[in-house]
Amino acid sequence: MRYRVFFCVLLLAFAQQAISQTPQLSEKSQISFLTCARGDNLLTAFGHSSFRVQDSTLGIDVVYNYGTYDFNRPNFILNFVKGRLIYSLSRSRFDRFLFAYEMERRWVKEQILNLNLEEKNKLFAFLEHNYLPQNRDYLYDPLLNNCSSIAGDILKQQFGDEIVFDGSYLDKQYTFRELVRQNLKTNSWSSFGIDVAFGSVVDRKATVKEHTFLPYYAMRQLNHTTKNGKPLVQRERTILDYEEFDVNSFFPLSPLFWFTLLFLFTATITYLDYKHGSRSRWLDFSLFFITGFIGVVLALIWFGADHTSTPNNFNLLWAFPFNFAIAFIYIFQSKLPDWFTKYLWIAIGLLLLTLIVWIFNIQSFSPLLILLLLTLALRYVFLLKFAKV
Repeated sequence: MRYRVFFCVLLLAFAQQAISQTPQLSEKSQISFLTCARGDNLLTAFGHSSFRVQDSTLGIDVVYNYGTYDFNRPNFILNFVKGRLIYSLSRSRFDRFLFAYEMERRWVKEQILNLNLEEKNKLFAFLEHNYLPQNRDYLYDPLLNNCSSIAGDILKQQFGDEIVFDGSYLDKQYTFRELVRQNLKTNSWSSFGIDVAFGSVVDRKATVKEHTFLPYYAMRQLNHTTKNGKPLVQRERTILDYEEFDVNSFFPLSPLFWFTLLFLFTATITYLDYKHGSRSRWLDFSLFFITGFIGVVLALIWFGADHTSTPNNFNLLWAFPFNFAIAFIYIFQSKLPDWFTKYLWIAIGLLLLTLIVWIFNIQSFSPLLILLLLTLALRYVFLLKFAKV
């Protein structure tokens, strides 16, 4: 019985060792970088990047994808809110990977890397080692550490100073916010929401390397990268050729439509209140509650989370967190308290401060915010007049 157990343990040890050993690529092997077109929703709006390893001699054709996440992972939503979202490296057959993009009619381009056999095996061994269960997870950051930017990190890690990123192809160095906006329509809820959530930290200019958090820039950067003074990309080809997605939004569902409607509605109600010497408490409650709730959320993801893109958020000036408490105090009192006038002056001052922060480029805001600022200013001024009556 002992011999049988010993033999099984020995067999398992040999099997584990055999699995852990990465096969050596042949001269016919290629390692390439794949760039996939952007899609028609927020999750796919920025495109995608992956590594591909193929060797016809060994029958290998696999894709290493650092953009994999699992909704079933414990506390997925909570970790997303906290900025502690875990992504993983996945490995799949190239045909399965390609099928998904063919179904979505998104183009896929391939850049074959100019590596010798030793370098290919070194990079292949790294990817295989990184794919081991204990190594494949990493802390995701949408701007600093994602499926696209990680490619440059890997190349630098494997080949050191031999890799040189030339940024001469850039018309200018953009800020992180400008780079994100290039992939989203201004008049969209996703663009507005991201602009509100991002703090002033994303209004700094990204370095040449940091531009590569966007797959399109990573692709262009590889074409302007050298290894030992020679182009890193040996050749480029298109695997799937489809037209670029052009997302046409339905205007009545857009934020511009609803913010315009809100301003006109608020102006109408305010005029009627002024004419009749009354105040529509339900409207004021709604404005205070919504802006206050947004402010509380922004404060939480600034001070209570690990996001690198949400600190120093001056949207808190108009989305003042104290509005949340004021909403409930205000709705249950028929007569405005004496201190409420001072609070309104503070609120109006914060709206003006928002404009100053915007004008002096301390933080850039969504252009759609102008309508919200006008709506709040109109109602605050009215309440200030009403409180004096």
